[in-house]
Amino acid sequence: MQFYHRQRRNSSILMVDVEKPVAKLVETANEAKAVVASGMLNWLMPEMSLAGLVSTVAALAMVFGGVFPFIPQYRDIYRSQNAEGFSLFVCLNLLIANILRILFWFGKHFETPLLLQSIIMTFTMLALTHLCVTVKHKVEIIKAKQHHLTDSSVPHYKLSDLEFEQFWKWTDFSSYLQFTGLFTCFMGLLTYIFLTNWVYIETLGFLAVFAEAMLGAPQFYRNFTNKSTQGMSKKMVAMWTCGDIFKTCYFILRQAPPQFWICGSIQVVIDISIFLQVYIYRNRIPKAAFS
Repeated sequence: MQFYHRQRRNSSILMVDVEKPVAKLVETANEAKAVVASGMLNWLMPEMSLAGLVSTVAALAMVFGGVFPFIPQYRDIYRSQNAEGFSLFVCLNLLIANILRILFWFGKHFETPLLLQSIIMTFTMLALTHLCVTVKHKVEIIKAKQHHLTDSSVPHYKLSDLEFEQFWKWTDFSSYLQFTGLFTCFMGLLTYIFLTNWVYIETLGFLAVFAEAMLGAPQFYRNFTNKSTQGMSKKMVAMWTCGDIFKTCYFILRQAPPQFWICGSIQVVIDISIFLQVYIYRNRIPKAAFS
């Protein structure tokens, strides 16, 4: 496409080529789209080689691998209709860790598989929490006092009315959803305000992975208190250990932020400690359920 302009004085013809500017605009628009989709394409469509195949498998393992350890625990609770051996604070721990990690991504982009893993894990923990609350409510012979995050039946409900000793021990699933939503909104607002503050972003990233590193701590404490590991899925802990070792190696090889692999190493130590509890408490009779 060419535009011709005839000059009257010298009767010469000036030819202006407008194809290049148009092509440049199209190229710029395509580049913008490529930037948006690059994170997904990098691991879904890698180089067609052995290294690319290994990279894709590793990325998929990171996305879905975190969920697999909880499948045996979910099945055990559902089949036995007994959730006393599993600590709900494990779910709280992972909900906080993954919500913070998702917010951390907005301040400092990391690999897309890790972001997708956090999103999937958040919904998985809510599903497991729902099962535990439902089972505990179903097996109660004598209905205990009901505990809620907020009680609409109390007029002029204030912060001082909260039962802090019953935190994360509520008897209705909606309270868990309310807390998760409030926590997400509060931390999301803080992240929006301090998004350009590198100190806040780095601290957020550390808190996210440190919270995840403490994943096994509530279960370790519950086992220690009960002097038993009955009701805890050994398969779950075994898969935790294998997954955490793989994950830590993945972080190191992919040069993820230091927070990731440091806290991954802490997770492995806690996992091994829980296995030691399995051996130590193998012949002991469990105490009464501890919540």
